[in-house]
Amino acid sequence: MRLFVALVPPDEVLDDLAERVEPRRLADEQGGSDLRWTDRHQWHITLAFLADVPDWRLEDLTGAVAETAARHHAPLLRVAGAGAFPNAYSARVLFADVEQVRGDLRRLASSIRTACNGAGVTPDGTRFHPHVTLGRFRRPTEATRWIRAFEVLEGPVWQASEVAVVESHLGQGRGRRPRYDVVATAPLRSDPPDSFGSR
Repeated sequence: MRLFVALVPPDEVLDDLAERVEPRRLADEQGGSDLRWTDRHQWHITLAFLADVPDWRLEDLTGAVAETAARHHAPLLRVAGAGAFPNAYSARVLFADVEQVRGDLRRLASSIRTACNGAGVTPDGTRFHPHVTLGRFRRPTEATRWIRAFEVLEGPVWQASEVAVVESHLGQGRGRRPRYDVVATAPLRSDPPDSFGSR
């Protein structure tokens, strides 16, 4: 199984992002650029990517993710700004940045990755950078104009109330994009604001 652990924004956040992305996507598709846009249902914030998980490991993995999520406060987040991987001048991925308004998203991602390891599933070693992938370039591309187009993004603040374990089926979605199925969810801790940050 090809899995990842992620935060999935709520509908109102996805609606806001789609409203900002759609005009640029439509204009771009008429111009025929090299950017392959992701679909709305693919928008998420990856905490850990797990390329190859045996079926028999799934129960241990979801249990470890649930235990870890329960120890972490639900962060307040916002989609704001844009960037490209690996850089703006040889970009393969265009993304919307995600900023934490309150909470420790890096700590959550680190703990989730540790939990995956403890369940016998090794995440990839990519450095964590919270983002939502907007599109992928078919070849390395100078992407500063795209970053400028989206750097004014500032979506609504939202609380990530749960972590999702998602299976990715390569080539099974629209236009041979991946199809995603949520196989498990785990709630994050939802203490009142005055206790936020305590352990």
